[in-house]
Amino acid sequence: MAESEVLDRLFQVIESRRLERPDGSYVVSLFDGGLEAISAKVREEAEETIEAAESGNAEHCAREAADLLFHLWVLLSSTGLKPVDVYSVLEDRFGVGGLAEKAARGASDVG
Repeated sequence: MAESEVLDRLFQVIESRRLERPDGSYVVSLFDGGLEAISAKVREEAEETIEAAESGNAEHCAREAADLLFHLWVLLSSTGLKPVDVYSVLEDRFGVGGLAEKAARGASDVG
């Protein structure tokens, strides 16, 4: 599988778990916990990714980043968003400097 397809394939699996709700599925347990539980996992994985990066262990950091992306995709699925929605925003930002892009979003867009 091409690297560029991994995130889309992962999202398809997450969506299938959300719709089919197989017994014993970790993804189903996240959805059952609601947005609060999913958000808590995203926060936890973000912190673990930062800690791994600070440790200087690249392999550990890659594993934690994968966990973060996985849980972020669960969060997206729970809110009805799809990867293409994120890809579109990123595509629109190409060629625009980060500070200029952030200023263009205005004060009403938190983050």
